[in-house]
Amino acid sequence: MRVANTRRVRQIVLVVLGAVVLLGVNVPPAFSYINEWRHEQLINSPDYERAFGHWDTIDVPDDRRVNAIHAALLSSGKVLLIAGSGNKEDMFATRALKSLLYDPATGQSRMIPVPDDMFCGGQTTLPDGRLLVAGGTQRYERLDGAVTNAAGTMTVKNEDPNAPMVLPAGTVFVSPTGVRYRADAETRLPPAQKTGQGRRTQVVASEEPVFVEAVDPGPGALTTAPAQYQVEGLAPDVARNVYGQGQQMTLRKQDYQGTNKAYTFDPVGETWSQVSDMVFHRWYATLTPMSDGRVLTVAGLDGAGEVLNGQTEIFDPATNAFSERKDLTRYFPTYPAIFETAQAGRMVYTGANAGYGPAEKGREPGVWDTDTGAFAAIPGMRDPDLLETAGSAWVGPVNDQRLAVVGGGGVGESPRSTGRIDYLDLRDPAPHFTAGPSLPEGVRYPNLVNLPDDTMLISGGSRDYRGKGGTNNHIARLLHPDTGQITDAADPAVGRDYHTEALLLPDGRVLTAGSDPLFDDQQNLVPGTFEQRIEIYSPPYIFQGGARPTITNAPPTLARGQTATIPTPDPEHIRSARLVKASTATHVTTTDMRSVALDTAPTAGGLSVTVPEEPGLTPPGPYLLFLVDDRGVPSVGSMVSVGPGRRALPD
Repeated sequence: MRVANTRRVRQIVLVVLGAVVLLGVNVPPAFSYINEWRHEQLINSPDYERAFGHWDTIDVPDDRRVNAIHAALLSSGKVLLIAGSGNKEDMFATRALKSLLYDPATGQSRMIPVPDDMFCGGQTTLPDGRLLVAGGTQRYERLDGAVTNAAGTMTVKNEDPNAPMVLPAGTVFVSPTGVRYRADAETRLPPAQKTGQGRRTQVVASEEPVFVEAVDPGPGALTTAPAQYQVEGLAPDVARNVYGQGQQMTLRKQDYQGTNKAYTFDPVGETWSQVSDMVFHRWYATLTPMSDGRVLTVAGLDGAGEVLNGQTEIFDPATNAFSERKDLTRYFPTYPAIFETAQAGRMVYTGANAGYGPAEKGREPGVWDTDTGAFAAIPGMRDPDLLETAGSAWVGPVNDQRLAVVGGGGVGESPRSTGRIDYLDLRDPAPHFTAGPSLPEGVRYPNLVNLPDDTMLISGGSRDYRGKGGTNNHIARLLHPDTGQITDAADPAVGRDYHTEALLLPDGRVLTAGSDPLFDDQQNLVPGTFEQRIEIYSPPYIFQGGARPTITNAPPTLARGQTATIPTPDPEHIRSARLVKASTATHVTTTDMRSVALDTAPTAGGLSVTVPEEPGLTPPGPYLLFLVDDRGVPSVGSMVSVGPGRRALPD
């Protein structure tokens, strides 16, 4: 009996010692698990959600994940995420060009191939609801040391006044010494200009630049001497008039090159269609919708990888064509943040941009008159050298004409960033920036989204260039324009830096996608992985309890200056009505996002709303109509269209 008791005691002691040893080894993980469990309990609690909102990570099937470079809320309520080649050169080479159509109402999604590489193009929504995407990638960059074939820009000329000329991509130009260079894009040459008669006849050749690369690798194709090149395969009578003029052909670094192709996406048929080419090739271009329905198109890298020197063009949806505004030349770095103000044709450039271009040129904020071309600088910006990768958006209703510039960093791969928020009041006779609140840490690539309760969601970003050093912020804040305060929002689980975007959804939530870190570790040793998860933020107003306001039936269109009745069962508790434009986004550039305040009054059976008359407040196209009650809770948005006006602008 005593032996049995002794054995039992020994077993108990061994079990206890084993548990102590196991606990000692696993105390840190155990505490980590407990803290994580407590955190999950906290962020999913009703009190927390009412105060800060909630983030949900969307489970997208593996075969439907894309590198989201561009995002657009369509008039159908669905979201189109465009990857193109998605910053993957192997995808570019195989033409595996993708986009994902995602329905936030049902969670359903499907892949839609894109007809050209729209990676790093520009986009906006047209008055009829089509999505316009212009530009993109013609050629990926080649870094120093990786260039094997000499290359450079060839100026192609046509001296024939009677015939245009089209040289396809792949056309070969032959130097006087027999070295062959191949063009990487199509070249379209109009007829030469002929003036005068007889001995006074003058012919001015048409010309177009194209990037060419030596057919054979090695230093044998290097040249610094200007020369005239023959076009291989042309008949002798044509070759007399059509030729190339080359300058340097080098093995130096080659930047990305832009395309001149443009397409529209039909949200009803869910198909792509090609429209006319742009006048210029553009990579990292900004497309800004205007009050007359046309689209201002500026900036970008051209077909040779050079920053465009201020050439501007206008897309007209009535003709599906671009035309150059030779009288409207203004140099900007790539993806400049340009918005149309309440005064039609008066644009404002906040100084925010996405890079490419010298630090000392084109980075000063200003007001730009598209009728005269005049540009007036706007003073007062804090940290004016930290505007690259900054975010810009209207603060509160666009009727108030107040903009905010949030965060940003130094030019190029600078580790510097700022948490500065500066305001610009365009109603001031002498517009200037004034200091607003500051974020708790510096942030590049912040996503800004106007919410229907007039707050602005600021989320994501990183402290260093492309999240280097593991510097993704993983924070979100709400900016309150009425008080100027910043309050905490629930923190996102997914980090977002370069190539990220955010959009307001019809139900009042916010979708975020993308992120393209340079590295995946703090030591900057492991190459980065593109973030393909979608995350959706539900603001605090989603969790306030009780029924949300409802719109029984919204009219399909609302005209400027029109008063309409919106049926709603509880009009006496409606505090405000907002039209929020269906937005597009890329590279922290969202030039078409705006919330428009409508005048309201209770009426029999609902609410009377009046759209402002000023064309500059409402670029035509699809908008979400929200009714917001006296608790600050919005209805689900109803998609309506604000009809286009037509203002005469110089062609």
